[in-house]
Formats: sequence, C-alpha cells, structure tokens
Amino acid sequence: MLNEIKMKRFFVAFIILVTTGIAVKAQDFSQYQKRWLVQGADTMPYRILLPQNLDASKTYPVVFFLHGRGERGSNNESQLKYAGQLFLKPEVRKNYAAIVVFPQCSSDGYWSNAWRTYDETKKEGFTFLADGEPTKDMRMLQQLVKYVLEAYPANKEQVYVGGLSMGGMGTFEIVRRNPNLFAAAFPIAGGANPATAASIKRVAWWIFHGAKDDVVYPSYSQAMFGALRKEGASIRFVLYPEANHNSWDAALAEPELLSWLFSKHR
Repeated sequence: MLNEIKMKRFFVAFIILVTTGIAVKAQDFSQYQKRWLVQGADTMPYRILLPQNLDASKTYPVVFFLHGRGERGSNNESQLKYAGQLFLKPEVRKNYAAIVVFPQCSSDGYWSNAWRTYDETKKEGFTFLADGEPTKDMRMLQQLVKYVLEAYPANKEQVYVGGLSMGGMGTFEIVRRNPNLFAAAFPIAGGANPATAASIKRVAWWIFHGAKDDVVYPSYSQAMFGALRKEGASIRFVLYPEANHNSWDAALAEPELLSWLFSKHR
C-alpha cells in the first residue's frame, strides 16, 4: 500500500514537472509577437522578438531566420521549431540585443527558385536557377524585410539572414536579390547556383552542412563555398562529418556563431 502511494505521488510529480516544462516552453515562444503581413490577396505570418527594454531612441541589429520545408503552413508557430529557442536564451538576449524575425512560408510555397530533379537512377536532387522571377513567398519575404526595416528601430548596417534546408536555399537567394542589404548570412544545409557567387560576394558568409546529408546534398554547399572563395568573399565553411540533414543542430550550437554574426557590418 505504501509503495502504491509513493508511486502515485511520483507520477503526479512527474506530470506536474512535464506540464510545467511544456508551459514554460510555450511561454518562452510567446515572447515572439504574432504578426501577419498582408499584400493584396496574400498573407505571410511572422513572429518577431524585440529587444528587452527596447529604447526607441536607439537602433538594433535585425536577424531574419528562414525555416525549412517541414515548417511551412499558416499556423504562425512551426517556423520557431528549431531556432526559436536560440534567441530566447538569457545570455543571448543580454549580449545581443536585436530584432529577430521568423517568417512562415505558405504550405505549398518555397523560398527559392530550387526545383527537385531526378537522375537516370531516379535519385532525387535539386536544380538551382541563377535568375528568374521570385516565388510568391520570396516576393512576400522581401516586402516583409522592407517593412520591418522601416517600421522598427533597425540598424541598417547590421541586417542578417540565415536559414535551414529550404531556408538555407532561401538565404542564398534573398541575398542575391538584395546584394547591398545584408551584412552577413549563415545558410545551413542549403544550396544555390554557383554562377550567383559574384553577385553575393560582398556579404560575410558562414556555410554549414552535414557530410552525410542525403536530402540536400553537401556538394551544393561545397560548390557555393568554392565559388564564393574564388570571388574573394569573406567566408567560413563547416562540414560536419557525421551529420545528416539535421546539421542545424550542430550549427545553431556553434559557440562562435552569434559573436561572428553580430560583429559584421555593411
């Protein structure tokens, strides 16, 4: 009987602990304000995190983070899944006061002009266009960037962009479409057409990929690294030898990532 009581108390305590943990996590993400950009018939959900004790007389760096294909939709939640916690860490909020924006791509949309292709063995890959009209979501994203930089106390010399997988591809593309805007970019498990390197060489780059990635091949990032280095860009590249497609776990845990990022100015 005594053991049964102890077990019941244990499970009650466990449930309370788990529930509290979930509540804390939800409360953390609630610090990101929910917003929607409306352009005609199109709407782009986004979450925005403002600096603690924001001083409207000052300007702040701005970080845009682009999620992957699995986080597309309209719930204005999923885009925070992998990187949302990074910018909520107390030491990050204290040391890197910034405006952080997480837009959400539509459920059937794509950030970049990247197309799935198949070789003669039916192996999947991607073809990256070097030009062409932006996708609907890229067009909306560019409108969102413009709006944020105008509506908030943004330091236009410190505008940054990063993303994972589809968002890594989008990172390369939005820099190409706005080559004089961003100070630094950090694509993770992404890719682009190497022919675009000359147009994006003025931005500081830190590229990440997993060597065992069988979804978005590491050769895409390797090709961009080689092309950018050839153009004389300021660039770093990390290829994680044991990582598959989830190389963002390691990349977002890099101890120098944010100090590197926020040290860059236009």
